[in-house]
Amino acid sequence: MAETVLDRIVAAAHRRMQAHPAAPDLVDRAFEAAERRRDDGPRSLRSALAADGPGLIAECKHASPSAGVLREPFDPVALAVSYEQAGASAISVVVEPEFFLGDPRWIGDVRRAVDLPVLRKDFIVTDRQLYETALLGADAVLLIQRLLDEAATRRLLGLARQLEIEVLLEIFVDEDPQPAVDSGAEVLGVNARDLATFETDLGKVERLASVLPEDRIRVAESGIHGPSDLGRLAAVGYDAFLVGEHLVRSQDPGAAVRRLLQEGM
Repeated sequence: MAETVLDRIVAAAHRRMQAHPAAPDLVDRAFEAAERRRDDGPRSLRSALAADGPGLIAECKHASPSAGVLREPFDPVALAVSYEQAGASAISVVVEPEFFLGDPRWIGDVRRAVDLPVLRKDFIVTDRQLYETALLGADAVLLIQRLLDEAATRRLLGLARQLEIEVLLEIFVDEDPQPAVDSGAEVLGVNARDLATFETDLGKVERLASVLPEDRIRVAESGIHGPSDLGRLAAVGYDAFLVGEHLVRSQDPGAAVRRLLQEGM
């Protein structure tokens, strides 16, 4: 099988970890950070997305491998504040540095500026990355099912629970959703992007809705470019929507959020 963009991104993540070994006290510091976050008051992604009305995870993303730089200058804090003021349910922050021009430090900056749950959007394949997620202060983290076998999924979900970090477990439209369903993850995302072509197909996202259990939070991701896209996905049962490029490219991201929420249902 030919190497995909996803393969290259994960390889780069491993190279960065090899170049910068983990601190010896990482685990202890991660659990201390989890306690501090609990004392500050929980910010539950699941609860935020389960509230009445469409749940919108509004994304701060500087660039992508397919589209290049999306916004310049890029200010994730200003974006997050505008999203919150416009009615978003949660904030996703893309922090991968090489392909998405992200910075993990944005997690703390954004979380201090808003009262919404903050999701670390990255390519997580090791326990170390989850411990670092706790140190960054994220309330939730993206796990990509395609990168994990059954044992790794179970281990990372269990560790996330110990660290009191909620998980958005993501599948792509061209893969079997059953392993993600069987994992018991409470928030399941379906990414419209085909990793072979990097094109998006909302029709495939619609078709997958029927196989996702109704007792989970079902999140449609990627390929949403306006209220009509959100509306068609809500009609087949999706509870929440992760939108990045459409918002980041907008001249007025806050206004784009309001339009999605007001006209998309």
